Amino acid sequence: QVQLVESGGGLVQAGGSLRLSCAASGRTFSSYAMGWFRQAPGKEREFVTAISRSGISTSYAAPVKGRFTISRDNAKTTVYLQMNSLQPEDTAVYYCAAVLTGSISYVPRKYDYWGQGTQVTVSS
Repeated sequence: QVQLVESGGGLVQAGGSLRLSCAASGRTFSSYAMGWFRQAPGKEREFVTAISRSGISTSYAAPVKGRFTISRDNAKTTVYLQMNSLQPEDTAVYYCAAVLTGSISYVPRKYDYWGQGTQVTVSS
């Protein structure tokens, strides 16, 4: 069982930055690939980025590539999402998720555990 708690969301102006954190409970954190997803009002949950268990492999959705960076600290059982050059279209609830697999997954239903989400609002 893994519990995930996101933090770091908030209101920021366009062009600004935020850093999200996702703290995981349990001693098996390094067994999970981790992902960030987001969901805007009236839209489906969409893949943002993911990182492998070791942190060596990462993947990004096209809209965030070059602006967002995912990282993890297995000793602190925490995954981070650094978001730069934020735009109003990045406004959404951001969720972190854990999947017990060696491979990065882009599909929400593949993930085993989810956090409660943190709101990110970007004003123009």
